[in-house]
Amino acid sequence: MNPWYSLEGKTIWITGGAGYLGSPITEALDSLCKKTVLFELGGRAQALIQEKKLTRTVPYSADVLDVKTIESLVDQVCREHGVPDGVAHLAYASASSGKKFEEITGESFKQTMGLALPATFLFARALADRMAPRGSGSIVLFSSMYGLVSPDVWMYKTEAANPIDYGVSKAGVLQMARYFSVQYGRKGIRCNSITPGAFPQTEHDHRRPSEFKQALAAKSPLGRVGVSHEIVGPTLFLLSEGASYVTGHSLVVDGGWTIW
Repeated sequence: MNPWYSLEGKTIWITGGAGYLGSPITEALDSLCKKTVLFELGGRAQALIQEKKLTRTVPYSADVLDVKTIESLVDQVCREHGVPDGVAHLAYASASSGKKFEEITGESFKQTMGLALPATFLFARALADRMAPRGSGSIVLFSSMYGLVSPDVWMYKTEAANPIDYGVSKAGVLQMARYFSVQYGRKGIRCNSITPGAFPQTEHDHRRPSEFKQALAAKSPLGRVGVSHEIVGPTLFLLSEGASYVTGHSLVVDGGWTIW
């Protein structure tokens, strides 16, 4: 009998799997699964495979955020690699305005919603529809702590606080997982979300003042920010049969950030 957390024999798709949080997840999937299909753009998938010497990961250069081609893309990859047992969907359209609260226009807010949510909905639905005849599958979406709570604006002394349009779009992902869990639950498909806290990408963090980094860490009861490999275990859990009775859930991985 395989351990409860085993993904042996499974095919898992991962989108955005060569990014800061996605890379360690992809590396873990490669060692645990029968096959991992990694969706990225611009040769990033192949570069990660070569760098980490991955042997069971298939690179796929495609834009999973293009609403016009999602259905045909999912059909094509399913024909080539079979309907997956699960998917970790990290890809996100970086459409947030980045402006201060009082500077955001209706048009920029609308643009963020239009880029961030329809593609996630269509991609997840296309996969769920193809998993349904088999009667099993796990879809893991990715939200953010700012889909749960507002940023502490007093932390941001020299830059705009995390913008409202980003937070609202990530809250939409949480609600999407709930709707999917109801829509497809009786067809054997689970849909959950990972909700990361502060996981700053250290090689880019030098642009932020040290006092901001200290405040960011202090907001967590653990007194520190997250490290990328700490997102792996929660993701694998939701993909595995260890979470067979978990659906519609937001698994918060934030060092306790959102408890106060």
